[in-house]
Amino acid sequence: MSSSPSHAAIRKEVGKPSPWLHFVAGGLGGMCGAIVTSPFDVVKTRLQSDLFRQKHPAIGMVGGAGGVIMGAPRPNLLYNFVETGYIIRDIYREESFRALFKGLGPTLVGVIPARSINFFTYGNGKRIIADKFNNGQENSWVHLSAAAVAGIATGTATNPIWVVKTRLQLAQGDKKVLGGSWICITKILREEGIRGFYKGLSASYLGVTETTIQWVLYERLKKLNASLDGHGPISQWAGMLGSAGTAKMVASLITYPHEVLRTRLRQPSINGVIKYTGLWQTLRLVIAEEGARTLYSGLSAHLMRVVPNAAVMFFIYEGLINWSTKH
Repeated sequence: MSSSPSHAAIRKEVGKPSPWLHFVAGGLGGMCGAIVTSPFDVVKTRLQSDLFRQKHPAIGMVGGAGGVIMGAPRPNLLYNFVETGYIIRDIYREESFRALFKGLGPTLVGVIPARSINFFTYGNGKRIIADKFNNGQENSWVHLSAAAVAGIATGTATNPIWVVKTRLQLAQGDKKVLGGSWICITKILREEGIRGFYKGLSASYLGVTETTIQWVLYERLKKLNASLDGHGPISQWAGMLGSAGTAKMVASLITYPHEVLRTRLRQPSINGVIKYTGLWQTLRLVIAEEGARTLYSGLSAHLMRVVPNAAVMFFIYEGLINWSTKH
């Protein structure tokens, strides 16, 4: 008898994506999204940092980072989007076009493995959890568990890269900063030791809730979109893009304060003094000195970055996964 696999078995294997395809597709999607939205990432990091606010006390006024005060403080959250435009303009005028991409090197070095690890762990984790604990059926609890594991694994593996990226983005006026990653790494190692690369890790773990909410909501919205009758391929893909963007927006709005706390924890010391030393200490200090509203500093730039970023990333990821199941 022939030991070759049956046609049914071959079709089953063809229809099932390779475990490593999640790794490749996630990394590629993350890379493309990060490049497109890099200027908003720079603005978000600066708005989250009190170092930037000290240098530009006019933030929140009409005129933004340029210091042109024309009236009252920003009236509402919608003005934050206008403020983001002012800051991008001023970075371009005062520092150069390249400054809009400060930290992109470490971002890409971080995003590619981060997204690869996250999508690999989540994509394979939900299948393993479903097979082992839920009779092979996926549901929201399976998605939640897989997303939590993926978030913890990703945060632990990539935290040192994000510390370097944050330090580079907070360096204002340095024309050579894009090539200064190694200098930044050696400075952190010399002045703070290995522990310096894990600043903000506690806030990153707190941020696991964001990726968990995002994945669970995305799966639900994607399933809802797929169940709609009368939709052609274009409508289905448009619905998928909307699902990815909506899931990220909702998750970000719910969990955004951890982003500000993480940025503060990763700030460099000033004259040898470390202002922010722990997650709860940072939370209390920020609220006491600047008010609870500061926990949403940079939110507009963040949303302008992460929503299209998520749409691009998931579009590429789902596209590659779908392509692999048909070839």
